Amino acid sequence: MKLNTLNAISPVDGRYRGKTKNLSHFFSEEALIKYRVRVEIEYFIALCELPLPQLKSFNPSLFEELRSIYQHFSADDALEIKEIEKTTNHDVKAVEYFIKKEFNKLQLQEYKEFIHFGLTSQDINNTAIPLSIKEALEKVYLPELESLVEVLKALAEEHKEVSLLARTHGQPASPTRLGKEIDVFINRLEHQTKNLLAIPHAAKFGGATGNFNAHHIAYPETNWKNFGTHFVEDSLGLHHSYPTTQIEHYDYFAALCDGLKRINNIIIDLDRDFWTYISMDYFKQKILEGEIGSSAMPHKVNPIDFENSEGNLGIANALFEYFASKLPVSRLQRDLTDSTVLRNIGVPFGHTMIAFQSTQKGLNKLLLNPQKIEEDLSSNWAVVAEAIQTILRREGYPNPYEALKGLTRTNQEISQESLHTFINGLEIDTKIKAELKKISPFNYTGI
Repeated sequence: MKLNTLNAISPVDGRYRGKTKNLSHFFSEEALIKYRVRVEIEYFIALCELPLPQLKSFNPSLFEELRSIYQHFSADDALEIKEIEKTTNHDVKAVEYFIKKEFNKLQLQEYKEFIHFGLTSQDINNTAIPLSIKEALEKVYLPELESLVEVLKALAEEHKEVSLLARTHGQPASPTRLGKEIDVFINRLEHQTKNLLAIPHAAKFGGATGNFNAHHIAYPETNWKNFGTHFVEDSLGLHHSYPTTQIEHYDYFAALCDGLKRINNIIIDLDRDFWTYISMDYFKQKILEGEIGSSAMPHKVNPIDFENSEGNLGIANALFEYFASKLPVSRLQRDLTDSTVLRNIGVPFGHTMIAFQSTQKGLNKLLLNPQKIEEDLSSNWAVVAEAIQTILRREGYPNPYEALKGLTRTNQEISQESLHTFINGLEIDTKIKAELKKISPFNYTGI
């Protein structure tokens, strides 16, 4: 059976393939193989630049030819490596043998035993995977998040003067402004994005048990720790974890997962708020020709984009939370559980991308319903009681809170007329009465 969007097991590669396909450049099996090849090639070049005595004769002009092996890496190359793996039953060793074949083509046979020199497979995996995550964040995740934030900024600007009845505990509360409420999400997302970018992308690179045993026994005069740090940080742009066991300890990666989860939680909060605004009729939704909201009820236009986003973010967060708690734990110098878990790293990113695009789609379909917003403000004059009692406090009026409590905590609706009647009955200066009467649910919105 040829894999397509209809027979894929996961909706990430099936129904939602169009929203996640850019991630395949970073998290597919082919992508992982390519990143491994890249690390192996760059490592060989770094050994030449050290240089090791046996590599002093290597012509630096050939470095770009070596780099072209991964820069022009093709699906056929990946298939060739998978064929080699059928014999080796080891994925990283298959990459080594593939590169050695490429060296043969370039007439570089005398140097090929310095491919994967002194390394274990985790030196390759624990650099290739964080490198793929780093570049996926830079090239796919952050642009998608920034696009969503830009939509929010446009909405906040558009609605910055719209007075809105706030709800605390679901009950009418002091009015706010719609633009400001959207600004809250913008601010939260920008702060958490800044925190996310401060987390290093850590890589283990130190031989079998992290001590450069093989490197040191072969070339004891070389400072291999300095070499490893230079290679990981300057050649690959990652953070060198040292000391380590045989594997990266994943503490920074756990922090990254927690950071991604926090951003997702903010968007879940946003999804639920806009879902609620739609249910309150504060927003209508653009009706797309031919689109059906319900198979049974023709009138319905459902907030499905916000619901889709919330569901996908929930799945993503469950996986991010599992990665954050599982990966930093490994038996003694290593066990193999991290390997199979890390093969799923693209899945939560996939669900996150689906969610970001769904939220953005939902936001772009919103149509403000000012009549309903104004109707709710007009029906809730009791919310300015806070303003009145605060001014009365300022003026030294006795027990202002209790006076307003007696007026407002009844089952009778408080209208503009009943509130002004109350104000007229207060024993205060006429100027203060005039000040109080200027307050309404439409202008009591703070700064």
